[in-house]
Amino acid sequence: MDLEIICQLFLATFLGILIGLERELKRKQAGLQTYSLVALGSCLFTIISFELFNFFLYKTGINFDPSRIIQAIAIGISFIGAGVIFRQPSGVVGLTTAAGLWVSAAIGIAIGVRLYFLAIFTTFLALLVLAGLGLLEEKIFKPR
Repeated sequence: MDLEIICQLFLATFLGILIGLERELKRKQAGLQTYSLVALGSCLFTIISFELFNFFLYKTGINFDPSRIIQAIAIGISFIGAGVIFRQPSGVVGLTTAAGLWVSAAIGIAIGVRLYFLAIFTTFLALLVLAGLGLLEEKIFKPR
């Protein structure tokens, strides 16, 4: 097995864990396991997609577009995200979790297509939004 692929899968899992850790610290249902698995699965599907594209590249009569797999990941993660959004008497909950899972999938895709800097920087931005803006919301917009 290719060492780069193994490293891609580890990196996707690790970046998903970082985002999941922030969610665990906030005691959210989706945490370490969920975010790491979403990033890992998205990365794996993307790697498989591009490996299949390369396999079928010079085969006659076969039309293969790897972007269709990426589209399927986005649609699939949207269904998972929709499943975590609930309306309660206090308001709608789960929107941030759904958005975080969506970003985690995109990070996995970025790693799968070897856009490592983009994936790492996006993870940093996601943590900034989740932790930094979360604190800002608590202190300024939702005073007790």
